[in-house]
Amino acid sequence: MRGRMGRSAAVCAALGVLWWASVRLAWAGIGCEDWGCLAPAVGVVVVITLALLAASALVLERVDVRPGRRVALVAGGVLVVFRLVGEAVPSWTSSLAHAVTAGALFAGAGAVAAFVTEPGVARRWKVVTALGVVALVPAALVVSWARFGA
Repeated sequence: MRGRMGRSAAVCAALGVLWWASVRLAWAGIGCEDWGCLAPAVGVVVVITLALLAASALVLERVDVRPGRRVALVAGGVLVVFRLVGEAVPSWTSSLAHAVTAGALFAGAGAVAAFVTEPGVARRWKVVTALGVVALVPAALVVSWARFGA
């Protein structure tokens, strides 16, 4: 199980850094300076994200993390939660910090996804893990409310 989680985390971390670099290049290439180009820019980000999600399913299968599609979908869901939680933490000005953070968050999502989709894990631990991930959202809201006020 640990090997499966480690392989999933490594694949997702690499794809997270690739996602960060691709999105950064896309935003720079589009050169969005006003609201008029926001829809196409977000569309490009969505296409990049979906392409890398599909690629992650294939790569996960290649490194013997099966079923790759299910692990990739669960990792995508966990990343959505992590992204929502990320709104409560301050941003960095360093691009390197953003790349490292993207890699770490994708790795964490990959590890959680591998754990939750592991057939040998008891259902109660899967439920506890899922509830723990979902509980991050209200915790982030409380932190955000405490930082910025109501």
